[in-house]
Amino acid sequence: MIYTCTLNPSVDYIIHTPNFQAGGLNRGENPDYYPGGKGINVSRVLNRLGVENTALGFLGGFTGDFIKGELKKENIKSNFIEVNGVTRINMKLKSNTETEINGPGASITEAQLSHLYDQIHSMKTGDFLVASGSIPSTVPDNFYVEIANICKEKQVNMIADTSSQALKELIGTELFLVKPNQHELEELFDTTIDSFEDAVSYGKKLHEQGAKHVIVSMGGNGAVYIGTDVCLFANAPKGEVKNSVGAGDSMVAGFLSAFTKTNQPKEAFRYAIATGSATAFSNDLCTRDAVEKLLQQISVEAID
Repeated sequence: MIYTCTLNPSVDYIIHTPNFQAGGLNRGENPDYYPGGKGINVSRVLNRLGVENTALGFLGGFTGDFIKGELKKENIKSNFIEVNGVTRINMKLKSNTETEINGPGASITEAQLSHLYDQIHSMKTGDFLVASGSIPSTVPDNFYVEIANICKEKQVNMIADTSSQALKELIGTELFLVKPNQHELEELFDTTIDSFEDAVSYGKKLHEQGAKHVIVSMGGNGAVYIGTDVCLFANAPKGEVKNSVGAGDSMVAGFLSAFTKTNQPKEAFRYAIATGSATAFSNDLCTRDAVEKLLQQISVEAID
């Protein structure tokens, strides 16, 4: 089973306001509401790719009810822990430029956090856990390290898709997959990456320090994959970028979807690029048809 964990989910409220003016009355149009959060995005894309999974994390209030209801509509299993506060709302205001206003997350108690640890302890050998997103202020900074240790003990494959600081804490632990973009990799090693050779070099450092599979995304310039005795490059397909949210989460979902079906890193890498790009070229998360069409444009080559 694949599980996703979202510590700080959200309702993503997207509103379009032509010619937005600060300090004045602006009328929005074409609003959209989506269940948000990196792990939830992974769950939604996995489901669209035909892969069963269960979403974990913390939800509360009317916004938490909305998220559970939307996931139920998509036939996505969930086992969220109820919190006392209200799950946050993140607003994305699209005008001449895009502005984001992220609300504060609900507080998480020690008892609620302990309940989540128990859920992870109950996972079985060979399961996958996607741990995504930032760590809320009411959760200990070492949370990801703690669950990585649980996953190692239970032989659960952990995927870490989080910020550079949280990822730094994980260096040296066993991980199934990490997926930093170029900027995150630069922050992680306090360096500048100017070429694919640099990306491979620092990606190998992550691999050597415990990450079984490493994908480094370099935007429109493509991506590199580093695994055991193999380095690969994939081009980025052509298309109009419409969506800055969820592309990285979709890459994780695409990789897991293909890997759990084929056990082939090269095919999983190609599918990851197609899935991430399909979301970037869509207004919402990608569809399976969009992913399949983009696969034809992606070639994967070995890097010496």
